[in-house]
Amino acid sequence: MQAPQDGGSSAREKELQRRVESLERQLERALADNERLRKQLEEALRANQRSAAPFSKGEPKADPKPPGRKPGAAYGARATRPVPSRVDQEIQVPLPARCQHCQGPIILNNTQPQYQEDIVRMTVMRRFDVEVGTCACCGRQVQGRHPLQTSDARRVGQVQIGPEALSMAAVLNKELGLSHQRTARVLELGYGLKWSRSGVCRALERLGHLAAPTYQQLQNGLRQSPVVWLDDTGWRVAARPQNLRVLLNEQVTVYVIEPHRGYAEAAAILGEDYAGFLVHDGARCFYGFAQAFHQSCLAHLIRRCREMIQIASPAAAQFPMRVKTLLQEGLRLRDRYHDGEVSPHGLAVATGRLEGQLDRLLDRHFHHPDNQRLAKHLRHEQPHLFTLFALPRIACHQQLRRAGDPLDGHGAQNLGRQSDRERRPHTADSSQRFAHLLAAGQKRL
Repeated sequence: MQAPQDGGSSAREKELQRRVESLERQLERALADNERLRKQLEEALRANQRSAAPFSKGEPKADPKPPGRKPGAAYGARATRPVPSRVDQEIQVPLPARCQHCQGPIILNNTQPQYQEDIVRMTVMRRFDVEVGTCACCGRQVQGRHPLQTSDARRVGQVQIGPEALSMAAVLNKELGLSHQRTARVLELGYGLKWSRSGVCRALERLGHLAAPTYQQLQNGLRQSPVVWLDDTGWRVAARPQNLRVLLNEQVTVYVIEPHRGYAEAAAILGEDYAGFLVHDGARCFYGFAQAFHQSCLAHLIRRCREMIQIASPAAAQFPMRVKTLLQEGLRLRDRYHDGEVSPHGLAVATGRLEGQLDRLLDRHFHHPDNQRLAKHLRHEQPHLFTLFALPRIACHQQLRRAGDPLDGHGAQNLGRQSDRERRPHTADSSQRFAHLLAAGQKRL
């Protein structure tokens, strides 16, 4: 009587085993699909934050406000263009002979001014009569040089582009992000200046070489700065991956394109003995500056937590939410301290409480991989999270965002088209030098 029962039990076990194996395969496929979709979501969120992302900010509002200015007192501040300080051309506008409605005679009441600002589409042709002579002592050839000349060439290169056109080409290409061909097209349509795209490229390269001494002075200015912010991003040179590093203080911004992201490249700019404050994203290479004080950029960490919250499950999102709240409390405490609302003693007590809360947050085991990586990074950065109270009152994320503007979006695309021949390894190329010289000039204005 037991044999049939054993046979039925064995068949039941085999059926259950097959179902378990089938469910395990389904679970593996579901986990793989979940991981794939999670990565796609992360990539979509990152792409939405890039400068080249679409301008859409999500679904439109169900009941949007009417566009345009509001009538009455809600119109806002009324502004017009200011009256120009000089007038280059005066044009008399007489009354018509007859009224356009009834054809009756017209009586002059008064004359009222109207101003117009316009551009002149004109290319100036200059001819320099260069005097060439010979030194009576050494016999070498000597020639004159006018401040408006951009080259000493006289035969093959005797037709040159003037300084105003060179400056305009540099702004169009390096600041506004136009390609060399479109830069030449704008100069031709706007000013009648015909210029090939290869000519624009070579002229900007020469201009960058002339800016090399100023670039070195900017680097020297960073070495003397008490606080330096650093950030890195991906780059491409001749379709090969590179690293774009930004170093800046309140007055100076330096961009450098490097094959590698390491301590040696940063030390080549700041010097190995830099002893000021370094604000960065916590990359291990920056801790090679043993004499410097380090501050982990809280804006990077808060943005990382915000991105994790968007894609994590409700349970897994609790940890990044608490970390983000804690870091934001630290920033508010810094602002209150600089405003004089918190005494040094109160700052020390509040800082101790923040550090204690962070210790309790990290003193646990995390199951989610993203939370494990974040906790590991925070444990490494824990000694450098709240040194910001000793920094001057400057927001690091605002500084880095301002540094990214001149090369953001379109401008970055043009610099990324350089080839290895156009740049020297471990040094800034001419396009890069002139681009951040434009950025430095914008800060001074």
